Amino acid sequence: MARDLTPGTGIRSGRLRVYLGSAPGVGKTYRMLDEARRRQERGADVVVGYIECHGRRHTEAMLDGLEVLPRSHRSYRDAEFEEMDLDAVLVRRPSVVLVDELAHTNIPGGRHAKRWQDVEELLAAGIDVITTVNIQHLESLNDVVQKITGIPQRETVPDEVVRRADQIELVDMAPQALRRRMAHGNVYKAEKVDAALSNYFRVGNLTALRELALLWVAGRVDEGLRDYRASHNIDRVWETRERVVVALTGGPEGETLIRRAARIADRTAGGDLLAVHVSRSDGLAGASSGALAQQRLLVETLGGSYHVVVGDDIPTALLAFARAHDATQLVLGTSRRGRINRFLTGPGIGETTVDASEDIDVHMVTHEFTGRGRLPSLGRRHSRRRTVAGYVAGFVLPWLLTGALSQAHHTINLTTDALIFQLGVVVVALLGGATSALLAAFIASALLNYYFIPPVHSLTIGETNNIVALVVFAAIALTVSTVVDHAGRLTTRAARATAEAETLSTLAGSVLRGADALPALLEKSRTAFGMDSVALLSRGGEVLAHCRSEHPTTGEQGGETTEVPVGPDAVLVLIGRRLPASDQRVLTAFAAHVGAALERERLAVVAAEVEPIKAADRMRTALLAAVSHDLRTPLAAARASVGSLRSPDVEFSPEDQAELLATADESLVKLTRLVDNLLDMSRLQAGALTLHLTETHLDEILPRALDSLPDPYAPVQPLDLDTAPPVFADPPLLERVLANVITNALRHNAPGAPVLVTASHHADQVEIRVIDRGPGIAPEDRDRVFLPFQRLGDTDNTTGVGLGLALSRGLAEAMGGSLEVEDTPGGGTTMLLTLPAAIEPAVPGEEPPHE
Repeated sequence: MARDLTPGTGIRSGRLRVYLGSAPGVGKTYRMLDEARRRQERGADVVVGYIECHGRRHTEAMLDGLEVLPRSHRSYRDAEFEEMDLDAVLVRRPSVVLVDELAHTNIPGGRHAKRWQDVEELLAAGIDVITTVNIQHLESLNDVVQKITGIPQRETVPDEVVRRADQIELVDMAPQALRRRMAHGNVYKAEKVDAALSNYFRVGNLTALRELALLWVAGRVDEGLRDYRASHNIDRVWETRERVVVALTGGPEGETLIRRAARIADRTAGGDLLAVHVSRSDGLAGASSGALAQQRLLVETLGGSYHVVVGDDIPTALLAFARAHDATQLVLGTSRRGRINRFLTGPGIGETTVDASEDIDVHMVTHEFTGRGRLPSLGRRHSRRRTVAGYVAGFVLPWLLTGALSQAHHTINLTTDALIFQLGVVVVALLGGATSALLAAFIASALLNYYFIPPVHSLTIGETNNIVALVVFAAIALTVSTVVDHAGRLTTRAARATAEAETLSTLAGSVLRGADALPALLEKSRTAFGMDSVALLSRGGEVLAHCRSEHPTTGEQGGETTEVPVGPDAVLVLIGRRLPASDQRVLTAFAAHVGAALERERLAVVAAEVEPIKAADRMRTALLAAVSHDLRTPLAAARASVGSLRSPDVEFSPEDQAELLATADESLVKLTRLVDNLLDMSRLQAGALTLHLTETHLDEILPRALDSLPDPYAPVQPLDLDTAPPVFADPPLLERVLANVITNALRHNAPGAPVLVTASHHADQVEIRVIDRGPGIAPEDRDRVFLPFQRLGDTDNTTGVGLGLALSRGLAEAMGGSLEVEDTPGGGTTMLLTLPAAIEPAVPGEEPPHE
């Protein structure tokens, strides 16, 4: 699609083309470079703004012949990094610029925090941009990808940025083909291949990511198709995908229709199920709110979506909704009206919909409630007392009016008499309904004829004009009484519908309030229905929750009891006044929401019970890690020293014997200290030991951690530790965490480069970073490094079995902190240890400390 002019500039906005990858390594950058070469061959001015080849030789070869703009250099935390030079691109002003990795976070120092913001500025300047992004970096899919892969994606791009692209091309590859490409060394270096294949690049993960990418792109294609049809006024259904719409009235047949429609949708792969309820535009829905709530839950359980549309002509509204969603099939239930009802009222919704459906297939589904409807009612439903009062008024009021009008016969004429009688008929209609109004109209007609139309005191009529007047009077009286009765019925239903809508809206807000949802629902139930008390009971009689009025109107022994099931395991009990049948419908909806809140609380309790088990499992894993990893070295050293001294084959000089004894003593001291720590941690896991969390200064702990390293002279450079606030920690445990993390960083660091240890204060936490310049850890491996027996990329397997980080994370979490992995800008790995600060939090409004 063509882009508009940039506001205020008169410059045509650039066009954006996005290569969307289903997974890393599928070839997005290669495809982007291939497109650039084709455009260059056609004469376009193409430059490379930023490309990341990741050492892949085939990708690097595609850069030959393309102009590559120099990158900008930025300093950050005593290191140099390269970024795209946005200003250089704007000055060069090519026709097309290539910008890799759209979701990338820029190093501080530029105009924008994210690379996609750089791209937006280039587009506003009229430069076409070709870029790449993986499906896992889309903001809306971030949580879904984390559930699939177990790895959070910290670099994301808003979906709307990609959705606005003029072209989106999916770069896809079968999972098996991608794994073969990786095994051949075309994606990652050889030392990372095995770890990647067994973690992020498992067949299941790749298949799920591929499906996400296909569905996301299919959704965008569907949007484009709808826009095309709308712009070209195409109303016919294009059967590009099977979509089944089921119409719900809120009647008891709804569940049968939903399940039948779901089976129809499941017959084809990718079929969509949409449920729709048509609500009257005047808000007078005759449907059961509780039934609709249950049917909506069933639809969502079956993977469908629920919709409500407004319209007085139900067949027209149904077909308009179906055509708007490109539905291919429409499912309706056969009429619940009986034969006499259908004869009196004419064709029903189903027959009318079938006649107007055209290219949409309509399924009329039979059900057990077919033909069981009642005859249409001629009047509104009143209480027995009002019905009797209406008949009495219909008989008595015309006689009273006759007496009053007879006294004033000489001052008013026949027209006035007729109007007063009509007013009486209207009053009777409001009081008792249409039937009593018909009685009043009949009696009023007879009395008007007998007492006021000449010749009086006779049922005969002398003039033709008076006959016409009497007939018109009777017709108007009947019509007005019917209209007034109908209007009264609609007013009553409108008031009830409004009250129900407001009540259920408040109810939904209560459910969304979180932890207090259940008490709020019960209190709302009590006040909404005017009850003295409301209780939620289990089937066994246990009180799960209850609320009571401070001023009950009846004693609980004398009040009426109303019970409504809440799922299979509970019941809602209301004590107080007798509920009319009209309130039972709203009460059913309340019960459905109470059931949802009860289920959520149950799941929250289960989650709370599982969390200590998870914590204990993490601690147990850390203990096992320490036993294997940290006891192995001192045991081996002590055994070798003692074994050498006991050997009869070698005679050692006194100096050698002293050295061997010193080695054995040093190893046994380390062993003793480790065993003591492990025993303390074991007691902690069992709940028999309390952590000694005290105010701990980092500049005091780090030297002790360095002294425990295998090489106390290792290149470790502390920065800003003396200015960092103290932390709440257990000093021996913190010492072990730092020693393990620093040891790991030294093992993987680049030769000659120091390991940096920095600290900074943010809000109520202190962040300790251990920074190396090694090969780094791939995003898909970042959680794996904290699992037991993981030594990703190690070539030296003589220094343990790779469990130090597992132990360190367990200890950090035991102290109320965390241990995570970050990229070191410019290459390498940063271990981020977060602990609670041991200072008072900053006062709101004060400027926070600068790093």
